[in-house]
Amino acid sequence: MDKIKKTAAMITGLNHRIMDLTQDRLDNLTKPPGSLGKLEELVKLIAGITGKETPTVKNKVVFTVAADHGVTEEGVSAYPKEVTAQMVYNFLRGGAGINVLAKHYGVRVIVIDMGVAEKIKAKKAQFKNFKDIKINYGTKNMAKGPAMTRLEAIKSIEAGIDIFKKERIRGIDIIGTGEMGIGNTTSSSAIASVITASLVEDVTGKGTGISDAALLNKIKVIKAAIDVNKPNPDDAIDVLAKVGGFEIGGLTGIILAAAAAKTPVVIDGFISSTAALLAFCIQPKVKEYLVASHASVEKGHKIILDYIGLKPLLDLSLRLGEGTGAVLGINIAEAALKILSQMATFKAANVSEKIK
Repeated sequence: MDKIKKTAAMITGLNHRIMDLTQDRLDNLTKPPGSLGKLEELVKLIAGITGKETPTVKNKVVFTVAADHGVTEEGVSAYPKEVTAQMVYNFLRGGAGINVLAKHYGVRVIVIDMGVAEKIKAKKAQFKNFKDIKINYGTKNMAKGPAMTRLEAIKSIEAGIDIFKKERIRGIDIIGTGEMGIGNTTSSSAIASVITASLVEDVTGKGTGISDAALLNKIKVIKAAIDVNKPNPDDAIDVLAKVGGFEIGGLTGIILAAAAAKTPVVIDGFISSTAALLAFCIQPKVKEYLVASHASVEKGHKIILDYIGLKPLLDLSLRLGEGTGAVLGINIAEAALKILSQMATFKAANVSEKIK
């Protein structure tokens, strides 16, 4: 627990002096002031996060964290839990959506087993991007009791902190968050409902594509889990322990560690944003380090983003997860920063400025 507290205490506010300098340069580039809209806002934010006048994002990393959920026993997903492990192997072979997009944009993918229900057999020499930090072989069924112990919840967050620190040694300028875990939209909906004080119906969607009847059952299961466990909305770790998942805890730790290291965090969809919500509850200053990559079709995603106070860059009706939306967001961030560093000023280009 001390590691979480120390990491949270290291998270400070943005560098407003650098942000002012960045704004001055943006205003002197060969364009009408503010004409690049959100791109300019993003550039200014990243400058404030990093404390650099002309930041770059050469080292781009997405953390895709995997874990299983005992609540799948309740029929809340369209896919069997075995798919979690199968998809981890797909990530390692390079055949998933995240691999395709990450390769296209030059983003390094780190695949982490935080709680897959079976042993992932991957040789370190062959898969250097795979990290086995298993807390347990999946969570328990949260509809019948706590998903994990409080100690396991703390361990999952601390493991996330540790993995970021280790990977940062290899070089990280910006990160994206991703996940894989059959049943994790159920846990995310429960977390969102508890912390934002929203009705379960308002934060629960069809996840992997369940039927209307299955959605009603999913809502019933989430309500039962909240009723049985009574998670404390003022204690993020209690909420994680009672209705969360190991991958959500791992991402929470990664986000906290990245913010403490003044590294921009591009969050993916609903599940990744749930981890951001927990990190925000632990340390509200985390908000200033977050970039919402897109608006998921999952109902609860908008509620979480509104609660934190974030506006998504894109709305592409995505609901895949894995970090796919985060990779797109990282690409936008990189493009925006190149405008700052490569676009000419009025004076350098010998272009007349706006008539005052």
